[in-house]
Amino acid sequence: MRQSLKNILFGTACFLLIVVIAVTGYVLSGWSLLDSIYMVVITVFGVGFGEVGPMTPALRAFTMLIIVAGYVTVVYIVGGFIQMITEGEFNRALGARRMTREIANLREHVIICGFGRIGQILARKLVESRIPFVVLDSNPDRITAAEARGYLVRLGNASDEMILENAGIQRAKVLATVLPDDAINVFITLTVRNLNPDLMIVARGEFPSTEKKLRQAGADHVVLPAEIGALRMSHLITHPASLNFLETSDDRKTLNEMLAQVELHMDELVIPPGSQLIGTSVGTAEVRGHSSFIIVALQRADGTIIIHPSHDVFLHEGDTVIVIGHKGDTPRFAAEYALKRQMQYRGARHRK
Repeated sequence: MRQSLKNILFGTACFLLIVVIAVTGYVLSGWSLLDSIYMVVITVFGVGFGEVGPMTPALRAFTMLIIVAGYVTVVYIVGGFIQMITEGEFNRALGARRMTREIANLREHVIICGFGRIGQILARKLVESRIPFVVLDSNPDRITAAEARGYLVRLGNASDEMILENAGIQRAKVLATVLPDDAINVFITLTVRNLNPDLMIVARGEFPSTEKKLRQAGADHVVLPAEIGALRMSHLITHPASLNFLETSDDRKTLNEMLAQVELHMDELVIPPGSQLIGTSVGTAEVRGHSSFIIVALQRADGTIIIHPSHDVFLHEGDTVIVIGHKGDTPRFAAEYALKRQMQYRGARHRK
């Protein structure tokens, strides 16, 4: 695209230079400025009118050169425009093909249904956490905006099974439907649950009465933005001191961001096959971590969650331990015992 624009600008500059040279040549031959400009216009654009002044053999040869040079530059400029259009279409086709290929290669990714305010914030957070995702929206302007940010996108109705298949619904790990219409979110949830029974579904609800419908449709988690906002306001009113301790500005922070203020960090550690922690207790795991963290929750491989497990609870293959500790200590412990960290998918495997 840049090269074609350079060609257009170069051709335009050459054309203007030829016009100036032609006008100057006719003026030096004794023609008036107006007659010279008129002669250049009818010559370059091939109007075919007769000469407006005396023509010598040398001036005729000069006129023929002007005709040839003028047509060459015009063709060059038109070619630049054609190249620009062709490159644009070609690049769009290549971009669509590349995007389709990248989506086809995704595994364990997130599908975001809706690219409104909540969808945009969610996408930004996933980028920060380096989690792959695909954006679905039926609004072309929103899809264009998402594509401009480098996101993988699919234009279409998120309740359409074909669109969901194209987004890799069978290979995805999480789907978040964050559209402002509760009825559409319920329908998307129902459709997605039938397509992939093992997928984690996070659904947005505008009204509290919708939560039950979303869960019946198959949603694992329901988020009510209005309720969260009201709770936040109530805490600001009833517990201002504790909130001031956890934050230093009015910006909304995630739990990890708030913990970071006191140099703590929440993380998830999955116990893989062959780990030395298999068969050990929660207390033993904390001791092996040199008491640099505490295990605040345990999720079994079948999805069962134990809040604040006792030190006598034993760990098994596939369990996920949720810990809070100092930032640098947890990664070292995970590396030492070959644990898989999946902080980004906190709660991703919860099942009702």
